[in-house]
Amino acid sequence: MSYKVGYFVGSLSSTSVNRVLSKALLEVAPDDLEFTEIIIGNLPLYSPDFDGDYPAEARALKDAIAASDAVLFVTPEYNRSIPGALKNAIDWASRPWGQNSFDHMPTAVIGASIGVIGTAVAQQSLRAVLAFCNARQMTSPEAYIHFTKEVFQDDGTITKPDTEDFLRAYMAEFREHVQRVLTVLPRQ
Repeated sequence: MSYKVGYFVGSLSSTSVNRVLSKALLEVAPDDLEFTEIIIGNLPLYSPDFDGDYPAEARALKDAIAASDAVLFVTPEYNRSIPGALKNAIDWASRPWGQNSFDHMPTAVIGASIGVIGTAVAQQSLRAVLAFCNARQMTSPEAYIHFTKEVFQDDGTITKPDTEDFLRAYMAEFREHVQRVLTVLPRQ
């Protein structure tokens, strides 16, 4: 069986190290995971004023999540938290009240930074938001990636074998997490 995984890159930057990390993750992921990026840069700022009539971009976001069996978050850390664009996307997807796209969704969180703590604080912030959204989070292994150009090539190639092995194991565990969650809580 294959699984459709929607993934978010939390940065809007054209030179995002997390976009490079997402390419690397797709390269080492199990073959039975099919990935589609869920675009967040085109969303207007969320307001409850839209709850009765979502704009097309927000409907497309919710449709992309609904078409996914699981969601992977690849995010940087901005000011010890998650980027505003990613939080905005989560706000759109989790509303209107009673129509939370993340309810029971298998999810995983990973991120890269040029700093040595590798997005640890942002990931904890994101996990708190996802817990409120009732997402089924993979809690282990945690993955706080210290990004260097020597290890991660722009095309997603990983040049350090132990880093590649770690990320391959992370993605294999994510695949197992998705299967376990969907066995108990099949998507509607």
